[in-house]
Amino acid sequence: MKSVLLASLAAVSIFAAFILAVPGNRSSVVAYQEKDSSAKSRKVPANRKKEVATLAGGCFWCLEAVYNDLRGVEKLISGYSGGRVIRPTYEQVSAGNTGHAEVVQITFDPQVISFKELLEVFFTIHDPTTLNRQGADVGAQYRSAIFYHSPEQKAEAEKVIADIAAAKIWKNSIVTEVTKFEAFYPAEDYHQRYYERNPNQGYCRMVIEPKVIKFRRQFMSKLKKQPAANER
Repeated sequence: MKSVLLASLAAVSIFAAFILAVPGNRSSVVAYQEKDSSAKSRKVPANRKKEVATLAGGCFWCLEAVYNDLRGVEKLISGYSGGRVIRPTYEQVSAGNTGHAEVVQITFDPQVISFKELLEVFFTIHDPTTLNRQGADVGAQYRSAIFYHSPEQKAEAEKVIADIAAAKIWKNSIVTEVTKFEAFYPAEDYHQRYYERNPNQGYCRMVIEPKVIKFRRQFMSKLKKQPAANER
């Protein structure tokens, strides 16, 4: 639980070390991404249709901080999906009794960034092989999941997972759920844009910041704006 990590920087530093490590699987993900580099800037009509993606991959603060930087992402909300309680609170979800996962719901322009490209980022910034946990964040609310909004998203998610598994990018099996989207409940206001508003908070400095810097380096061509010189 994030509250536990904030109380114990020792636990956080263990997870941060994991994020900062660059094992072979991470470079393999980058190689996989480069097989389809169609993410160039494209001119599109003003009335273009938007799509929505709902992804769970650990703490939603981490996912939000990354996806906010991507060109083509027009709206992003942290919240809860995949559970059985209507309008759950953060405390209820954190207790592990509602079945929800912490997610980010992304509204994106598919003519600028594709669903596949969102998934390539997704499988780079979290470990999809750890069941119900990401580093020191433990519980079903931190599971890896793709809540698909259409048959096309379902097929794309299954294909990306199959391709990554065949490439043996990860040593262990991928446990990411591919589940039909049912409902989304926005998280409390203080969770929205959390990293942006609290960059010096302990969890943000030790866990989120290394992820964001690494992401910006690997996906520099897809960013809304170029990172600072010390992040390149």
